[in-house]
Amino acid sequence: MMDRSLSSTCLADAVTSLSRLPHWQRFGTLAGVQGAALSVTGLGQGLTIGDRLRITRERGPAIEGEFVAFTPGRAVAVPEGSTEGLGPGARIWLEQPLVLYPSDAWMGRVIDSLGQPMDDRGPLPQGARGVALRQKAPSAMRRRLVGGKLETGVRAIDVFTPICRGQRLGIFAASGVGKSTLMGMLARGVEADVIVVGLIGERGREVKEFLDHTLGEEGRRRTVVVVATSDEPALARRRAAQATLAVAEYFRSEGKQVFLLLDSVTRLAHAQREIGLAAGEPATARSYTPSVFTELPALLERAGPGVEGEGDITAIFTVLVDGDDHDEPIADAVRGILDGHLVLDRRIGERGRWPAIDVLRSVSRALPRCHDARQNALLATAKRCLATYADMAEMIRLGAYRNGSDPEVDAAIQHHPGLDAFLNQDIDERSAAADSFGRLADLLPAR
Repeated sequence: MMDRSLSSTCLADAVTSLSRLPHWQRFGTLAGVQGAALSVTGLGQGLTIGDRLRITRERGPAIEGEFVAFTPGRAVAVPEGSTEGLGPGARIWLEQPLVLYPSDAWMGRVIDSLGQPMDDRGPLPQGARGVALRQKAPSAMRRRLVGGKLETGVRAIDVFTPICRGQRLGIFAASGVGKSTLMGMLARGVEADVIVVGLIGERGREVKEFLDHTLGEEGRRRTVVVVATSDEPALARRRAAQATLAVAEYFRSEGKQVFLLLDSVTRLAHAQREIGLAAGEPATARSYTPSVFTELPALLERAGPGVEGEGDITAIFTVLVDGDDHDEPIADAVRGILDGHLVLDRRIGERGRWPAIDVLRSVSRALPRCHDARQNALLATAKRCLATYADMAEMIRLGAYRNGSDPEVDAAIQHHPGLDAFLNQDIDERSAAADSFGRLADLLPAR
């Protein structure tokens, strides 16, 4: 009996002593650097794609990175930052997965892709529950259906391309056509508990402009903004997109109605292309790697309705179409994933109508059930007038069309100035959906 008691005491002492030792860490060795890819040996089994690492070097601070591929006997990683100062045999430490701890106190704050504050408003309060950056979308059989209509305050959207709670839409436009301005209008006017904005690959000088002018103090008060500027490494830009979705998912799980704006999916695709090429993936359409087209649905599907008892993430994803080509690979892939799209046309903006939404090329898959019968009838009449005028616009401008030749064209010409004014909206103007339909009813004849 004495021996058993002594053994128990010794075992307890050993456990206590071990608990006081520093936590062990796995480390490996840098075997080679080729472009943006690092070859690592010595970490053994148990690594997974996406594991984080830290590289110590003789000169300068440590570099962080991520494992992106494996070859027999070696792991391939991509660093976050310059590889200057790295040499053969540098020590590679395996790091813990990154976890964010959001809370209601994050509203009004600006954070980076690591969840660190970027503004001058003091330390960022941490919540009690952690959320991983990479999560699976809710089960297709468990998540709720898209909810009721969500008013945005933008007439062209609320009437022609309405959004329902939990819906996901894309804004497709070339550069300089007003994507950021439209995002600011939506953030200030939309009915939501929390707004989460992700600025991915944004120009550094435009971040503060977006916060102070486009978003404004009113919009910023209920908004969490995640930023990764264009000069940051590809891993940071991709991680910022994942962090944006993770923060939105946290608030959705708390039962809140979340409005998410991510600008832009194209820059996320560029970041993933850099990572994929470094990992040795083959280049496909427009040099995009296969992992780009795997990453897009994995990220975009995370938005949408939650399961029973949760809120919804209503999401707007912007797509920067290269060279005004709306059929380029990223635009084509995203259009097939989302529940609708808004097309911004440079020619409309050049004519002085803002937001420059081409309502004839824009689609919301919430229609027709999002509107009642009267509203759908008004919408059909308005679209018919706009389409008829667009078909005959060249002849009308040249003076080749004579009034009285076609009643439909005559009506389109008569109502076009009013419809054009209806679609034009000041950036600080908010229009209730009921008022918008009332104004449209006054413009168009009863059918």
